[in-house]
Amino acid sequence: MLIGLTGTVCSGKSLVSKELARLGCRVIDADLLAKEVCAVGTSAYDEIAAAFGSGILMDDKAIDREALGKMVFSDPAKLKTLGHITHPRIRQRIRERIGEIQRADKNAIIVVDAALLIENGLYKEMQKVVVVCADEKTVIKRLVRRNGLNEKEAMLRIRSQLSLEEKKRLADYVVDNNGNMDETRSAVRRLYEELAGIKP
Repeated sequence: MLIGLTGTVCSGKSLVSKELARLGCRVIDADLLAKEVCAVGTSAYDEIAAAFGSGILMDDKAIDREALGKMVFSDPAKLKTLGHITHPRIRQRIRERIGEIQRADKNAIIVVDAALLIENGLYKEMQKVVVVCADEKTVIKRLVRRNGLNEKEAMLRIRSQLSLEEKKRLADYVVDNNGNMDETRSAVRRLYEELAGIKP
């Protein structure tokens, strides 16, 4: 079974993903695959460095994701350029991982954890879509604390993605993460129990 997991930035998707993994799901983390795809020496790395310049590289020549993020989230054209370079490669890597897991265990519940699951159209390949949500005020606070952004920068990141309402319209399940961690974990356990009872 293929489950797509998404949500707005800093909605708490990682907490839900970790809990699903703990309960027995096989999680594919698109962000980790993105790091692999853009590692030094890859074709994506070369294209990114050529498109955005040496200012987004650290001393060890690896891509400074924060510097790149600040550049692209303030410029929609640059964000689009980055997406053209990375998204097809990440989608391909996700499909490869799905195939590997399914060959090893045809009954596995596979969770594709991807912030841009819906924006990239990958949700259409999933059997169910789960959206994690938190209100905008909470998301801004988390972004400022986690990434060291100011409120304007946080809003640019939020606005770069589809709105929560648009994502929820395409969701089969919604996990509310406005409460405390225990409440969210309980909601995830209920979700898992329901998913585990669905026949692929």
